[in-house]
Amino acid sequence: MAFTSKILLLGSGELGREFVISAKRLGAYVIACDAYAAAPAMQVADEAEVFSMLDGDALLGVVERHQPDLIVPEVEAIRTEVLAEIEAAGSNVVPSARATQLTMNRDAIRDLAAGELGVTTSRYRYAENLEEVVAAAQVTGFPCVIKPVMSSSGKGQSKVDSADQLEAAWTYAGENMRGDRQRVIVEQFIDFDYEITLLTVRHAGGITFCPPIGHRQERGDYRESWQPTPMSDAAISAAQEMAAKVVEALQGNGQGYGLFGVEFFIRGDEVIFSELSPRPHDTGMVTLLSQNLSEFDLHARAIMGLPIPATIAARPSASSVILADRNSDIIAYSGLANAMADGADIRIFGKPIARPFRRMGVALAIGTDTDAARDAANRAAATVILQYGD
Repeated sequence: MAFTSKILLLGSGELGREFVISAKRLGAYVIACDAYAAAPAMQVADEAEVFSMLDGDALLGVVERHQPDLIVPEVEAIRTEVLAEIEAAGSNVVPSARATQLTMNRDAIRDLAAGELGVTTSRYRYAENLEEVVAAAQVTGFPCVIKPVMSSSGKGQSKVDSADQLEAAWTYAGENMRGDRQRVIVEQFIDFDYEITLLTVRHAGGITFCPPIGHRQERGDYRESWQPTPMSDAAISAAQEMAAKVVEALQGNGQGYGLFGVEFFIRGDEVIFSELSPRPHDTGMVTLLSQNLSEFDLHARAIMGLPIPATIAARPSASSVILADRNSDIIAYSGLANAMADGADIRIFGKPIARPFRRMGVALAIGTDTDAARDAANRAAATVILQYGD
């Protein structure tokens, strides 16, 4: 069997699906893994494995069985200490085992950025019980944001405006935590002008930045994104400097190559670090239309040691998510022709199960400017109708 690289993909959601498509265009052989069968990336991969990424023995067994050239995490919930063992034994974990360990936990990446690297962040404290939550809020002030140190897609996150809301926020965070640590981060709510994702690519030739992506969130999860978003030269320069500093620190013992989604709050020329994902970012779905090389193409090229352009441009484009509103394992879609009539593109993720607020697809559109692109993408997303069989 002829292929350029054998890739073990840990997590097979919609981002993994697009990554597999990009990697296979470059001749890779991909084994897609997830905790459930028929996950989106499995539908386009060469092989599939179904197991929990938190099962260290199962993870070791899959690596031993397939002997991949590259191990590519796509989700946060992974037994990261096992990845560190695998890397120490000679495997190439993307971008590094250190990156997956630190970014899986909000406390670890925040301590690195603020404590070790001196990057500007909001005021924050950690808490492991309600009393500590109350004490932390006295430091951050109100409003504040409470979220689990380990979660994904905004699960467990609350904005708290007064002390009488703290207990409910602590309970909600506990109900939506991943892993086995009952711990939250309580952080100052930043009254920002806007927030961005700065896609940062570390590769054999250095570091390349994509034009900044603006985005809007609800319930702590992305709903729409647009690129490029206007920023002052001073703010762009500060964001790039911070992003490069954090990305370089995550190299660890691995190559450290890959695409990173670095999130910032922007207030005038002030740039405040928020979070980082060492993999393609959900807000970066817009790059499927806005850039000649999408974030998935860039990630695949970087980890496979292929050239990355020094400069990446983007045309005014936007993405808008298509959400489910109920639980169902029988799903159909209608309205696609109408949604695409004005030139929008629709990507259906192929998830076998729907649940409230789950992303099932995305609408993409270009425009004369980002405002026009956002209007077009939002109209297209609203036109797609999910039909349930139960």
